[in-house]
Amino acid sequence: MGEGRLPALLLPYGPYPELALHVHDLTIQGRQAETLTAADEAEGIAAALGDARTIRSIRLGRMYALTALGRLHEALAVGEQLTAADRPVAGPRSTDAKILADTAEVLIKMGRIDDGLQHLARALVLLETAPRGDVRYVSAMSSLCEAAKAAELFELADECLGVANDVLDFSDLYRSSADIQRAELRLEWGLRLEQVGRAGEALRLYATSVPLLEHWAPRMPEAPLASALLSLSLAKTGRHDEALAIVRALLMPMRTSGQDHEARLLHLAHGIVLRDTGDLRGARREFTAAEELATQPGQRLIFRYELAVLAAVEVPGEAAQSMLSALRGQVEMLWQLRLDRRTMLQQAYRRVELEAARSSADHAAASDALTGLGNRRLFDRRIQAVSGSGTLLLIDVDRFKSINDEFSHGVGDRVLTEIAAVLRAHCRHDEVAIRFGGDEFAMFLAASEHEGRQVAERIRQVIGTRDWSAIAPGLRVTLSMGLAACQAGESGRELYDRADARLYAAKRAGRNRLAAA
Repeated sequence: MGEGRLPALLLPYGPYPELALHVHDLTIQGRQAETLTAADEAEGIAAALGDARTIRSIRLGRMYALTALGRLHEALAVGEQLTAADRPVAGPRSTDAKILADTAEVLIKMGRIDDGLQHLARALVLLETAPRGDVRYVSAMSSLCEAAKAAELFELADECLGVANDVLDFSDLYRSSADIQRAELRLEWGLRLEQVGRAGEALRLYATSVPLLEHWAPRMPEAPLASALLSLSLAKTGRHDEALAIVRALLMPMRTSGQDHEARLLHLAHGIVLRDTGDLRGARREFTAAEELATQPGQRLIFRYELAVLAAVEVPGEAAQSMLSALRGQVEMLWQLRLDRRTMLQQAYRRVELEAARSSADHAAASDALTGLGNRRLFDRRIQAVSGSGTLLLIDVDRFKSINDEFSHGVGDRVLTEIAAVLRAHCRHDEVAIRFGGDEFAMFLAASEHEGRQVAERIRQVIGTRDWSAIAPGLRVTLSMGLAACQAGESGRELYDRADARLYAAKRAGRNRLAAA
C-alpha cells in the first residue's frame, strides 16, 4: 500500500504557487501520468518567470508521481537534486525536513535502509528547531509519517500524524489529506499485524479507519483514494455489501484510467469479501489481480500472504500448509527487523545531532559577534574557493571614525548592525555577507556584474535614504562600494584586488557611490 497515497501536505510558496498547486492537485486525484506532463510544463513556465521556489514545489509533485508509479530510481534522482550537499538550503526548516523525509521514503522502498534512516534522522533533527503548529510543519510531519511507514515504524508514523490535531486553521483540503493518510496507515498497520497473528489489534485499527473514510469519501469524488480505502476497511470489518457497492462503482474506472493504487485496494477488498462469503475461486482471481498491480515488495507480500491463506483453505494438505508456514516465517522475520530499524534510527539520530552540534560550533567560529554576519575567517575561506564565477562586492562605511567620535561607539555599533541587517536581506540562499574589518563588509554574490550592480545600488540607496535620526539626531550614513565579477582563471586574491581598487576609486571620487567596470 502507500504508493498512490495523497501527497504529504504541501504549502507551495513563491510568486506563482498556482503552478505547483495544479501539479499537486493531479497527484491528489491519482492521475500520476498527467502529473508528470503537467510538472514538465509548469517547471518550464516557472523557470521562465524566475520562480525558483515554486520550481522546488513542482519537483516535489514530480517526485510523488514517480514514487506512486514505482519509478523509484527517477524519484530518487529528483530527491537527490533537491537535497544535494552542494545545493544550499532554499527554504524554511520544515520544508527542508519535508524534502529529506520524502527522499528517505524512496530510499527505504529501494531497499537502501541505512541511507533512508539517515535522511529520516536528519529530517527529525531539523524539525526539532522548526516553528511548530503551522501547516508547513504538519506537512513535514506527514512526509515523516510516509517514510516511517515505509520502514514499518508504524508507531512513529502514527505519532507524526498526531500533530495535525493541534492545528486549528486547517482547510478541508489539508484536513482531508491528514485524515485519509491516517486511515491508510492504520489499514496497512492492521494488515501487517494480522500476518503476525495479532488479529484483535488489527481489527481495532480497521475500525478506527472507517469513520474517517466515511466522512471524507462522499466529499471527495475527484480523489477516489478515500473510497478505495473505505472499501477495504469495510471488507475487513465485515460490512461486505457496502464494500462491494464501492468496488462495483470504482474498480473498472480505476483500471481504465491507470490508477493502479486505487485498483489494487479495490481488488484486495473484493477478494476479502469473496473469500469471507465462500467464493474461493473468485477471491483468488482478485488477489492475483491485486498482486499483478503491485510495484513494491511490501505490497506483494500482502497479496501473497492472502493467496497462501486462501490456498490452505482451498486445498488442505501438507504442501499448502508448508507454503503458508514458510511465508509466515518470512513475515515474522521481517516484523522482527522493525526492532533493528528502530535502533538504527536512534543511532542515526544521535549521529546527526552530533554533526549539527559541530556545524553550529563551526558557524559560531566563522561568525562576527556583533552583527552575526560571517567574519574574516569565513571571508578567507570563501575568497580561496573562488572558481571563475560570481561577483565580489566590497563595502566601507563612509567616515565611520567620525560617527564613533561624534555620536559614541554605541551608536557606531548600532549603525553596523543595521547595515548588516540590510546586507543579509539582500542575500539569496546561495550568497553570503561578511564583516571582515571594523567598518568593512563584503558580499559574495551568485550574480553577473550587471546584476551585482543592481543589488549594490539598492543597498546603497536603502542605507543613504534611511532616517538615521531615530538612532541619533543628525546622524547620516552612506556607503562606498567596489564591485568586481570573477573572470575565468582568476584567483580569489586577484578578484579581491580588483574589487578593492574600485572601492578606493569610489572613495577618491567623493564617497557614497559604487565603482564597477
